[in-house]
Amino acid sequence: MRCITETLFPLILNAKLNLYLKEIADACGIKKNLTFHMARHTFATTVTLTNGVPIETVSKLLGHTRIATTQVYAKVIERKGSDDMQSLKNKLRSDKDNLKSNKIEND
Repeated sequence: MRCITETLFPLILNAKLNLYLKEIADACGIKKNLTFHMARHTFATTVTLTNGVPIETVSKLLGHTRIATTQVYAKVIERKGSDDMQSLKNKLRSDKDNLKSNKIEND
């Protein structure tokens, strides 16, 4: 297996990167305080895991030495899935109740 040792982008200190993110947020009118940590978390959850990238791959991309570290991100996805399914259940229940109500009114 070939190991890649070169970097694609120049290495930037965390504080400098957070400053760049603040400038980008200001330019885009984003009120939230963007940080490198937030960017990593978003990449792990929204970009990769929710789009079906295997957790082992995400772990490697994030530079984690233990898969357990990456599994924290997967728990966020599981909780979101559970919340989404509960919302769907509530919507279906509401739709069913509306259909019953309409049927009674039409009878």
